[in-house]
Amino acid sequence: MPTDKRLNADLLYGVTAIATHLGMTAAQVYHLHGKGSLPTFKVGAKVCASKQKLDAWVQELAEGGGDE
Repeated sequence: MPTDKRLNADLLYGVTAIATHLGMTAAQVYHLHGKGSLPTFKVGAKVCASKQKLDAWVQELAEGGGDE
């Protein structure tokens, strides 16, 4: 079964990858994930996210439309 490279390129697998992408600490990501503030999802025990959705979330915050 072929893998969609675009999907793989967009997936951040694990809190460390998400934190690096956002320029945050892992603790900050865990905190925001726990509050339900970050657009994240779980794959098994791993917290994952889409780069596109995280970037859109940051843009919304920058425009004053977020609650963080």
